[in-house]
Amino acid sequence: MNDSIDGEKTVTTRTAEIAVALLICALGAIEMWDSWRIGAGWASDGPQSGYFPFRIGAILCVSGLVILARAIRDTAIAQENFVPRHQLRRVFGVLAPSLVYVGLIEVVGIYVASILYIGAFMRVLGRYGWGMVLAVPVAVMAVLFMMFEVWFLVPLPKGPIEELFGF
Repeated sequence: MNDSIDGEKTVTTRTAEIAVALLICALGAIEMWDSWRIGAGWASDGPQSGYFPFRIGAILCVSGLVILARAIRDTAIAQENFVPRHQLRRVFGVLAPSLVYVGLIEVVGIYVASILYIGAFMRVLGRYGWGMVLAVPVAVMAVLFMMFEVWFLVPLPKGPIEELFGF
């Protein structure tokens, strides 16, 4: 069954579920390995630091294997289109700017990157005027700056602009 509007297949639901199941198993295995490395057993004074994370990694692995088995066994999803191409474009329309945002945090700090990110989404997706695009992100970040940096004393990644103001 191909439910995409433009008639182009992207990937089957089975393929997507198998990929996610393998990713979950890989994450669980990494967690188990690292927990075992630092100590996942029971010491004389109680559980070692990797005791509980090791078990969470094991639960992830078991969950991934259950998803994998169901995806392989379920024949109904073998040809089903996971996502229509037009919706996939929407997903990447949000994913790409999010990746740029994360990269910008390291360069200009979280506050400036967040102003640019919120402003870009307001302008492009919300089609707001420039006045709102400039005012809202700056106001939101000013409130968050006061909350984290001044009131709670939780330092967040800063860039060169914050350094100019002595933060």
